[in-house]
Amino acid sequence: MGPLLIDVDGLALTEEDKKLLQNPLIAGVILFSRNYQDQAQLMALIKQIRSASSQRLLISVDHEGGRVQRFREGFTAIPPAQSFAALNNLEQAKSLAFDAGWVLAMELIAFDIDLSYAPVLDLGHDCLAIGTRSFHQDVDIAYQVASAMIDGMHAAGMKTTGKHFPGHGHVIADSHKETPVDHREKSLIELDMQIFAKLIADKKLDAIMPAHVIYPAFNNKPASGSPYWLKTVLREQLHFDGVIFSDDLSMEGASVMGNHAERAQAALAAGCDLLLACNNRQGTLAILDQLAALDKIHSLTSDKAKCLLTNTKITYVELTKSSEWQHRRDNLLKLNEKWTEYASSNH
Repeated sequence: MGPLLIDVDGLALTEEDKKLLQNPLIAGVILFSRNYQDQAQLMALIKQIRSASSQRLLISVDHEGGRVQRFREGFTAIPPAQSFAALNNLEQAKSLAFDAGWVLAMELIAFDIDLSYAPVLDLGHDCLAIGTRSFHQDVDIAYQVASAMIDGMHAAGMKTTGKHFPGHGHVIADSHKETPVDHREKSLIELDMQIFAKLIADKKLDAIMPAHVIYPAFNNKPASGSPYWLKTVLREQLHFDGVIFSDDLSMEGASVMGNHAERAQAALAAGCDLLLACNNRQGTLAILDQLAALDKIHSLTSDKAKCLLTNTKITYVELTKSSEWQHRRDNLLKLNEKWTEYASSNH
């Protein structure tokens, strides 16, 4: 199994998709809103993906809640991260965050999806790319609420991915559209990083996704392509021993690392274990060519994706009949109503 996770074209696999998924350098798939029409279609697509490869691929999705939830109708609407602590005392916020982690994970697992890239650990709400995706601006409150969501995901049987290391919350620019630069002094960036450090020390993060952000006080490369951030800080200083994902290498924030093939090589050299390449098929093909060339020099075969697969088995019908799902879902629906009122009265 190689290091690359790719997207697929639409509601069903194309012939090109099927051929790509047979490539031994492919570790898995990331799904998007365009891949979802309804539950029956999603189940059929997942079965297609499973049958397209001789290995068990890691099937993943950005399904963290709020504005970043790829599957809507037929799935519980997960409240935005900001809502938990903004509308509740800390103990209530933690309880609701646990509910959210459990529900989002169980509903995805019921469709044979292994992983949601969650939770977001960035502090503050000013960044265009983050906003309501952040739990709080205070590191201790954010840590406690995020930890509760992680516990919920783990209780359901899903691994967690903390993002975007060492912190994306204090740059205004959106790394989907440009390469943000965080010009703050070292101490402030280190404060943002504390939530990652605490959760790593707690052994709660199974994977981490670094930011396509440059922090000039430390290094002149985006964290996603920086050996300093990934090897020196994350591995050596914080002793993180889980999986390191690159964020999507097709994002504009990664463009400073070169063309798509060069971005993949830079991310691997920096210390990423698994690479995401989405929404640019020609870029994905260029990365695969690059990986094939590298594989001839030294083996890229990795089982990193396998440790992120879920072992929980439940059908959607079984899940929705459970009183636990019904209770936790009701809690989230009530919070969504409160958040809608709150958001409309504050704009």
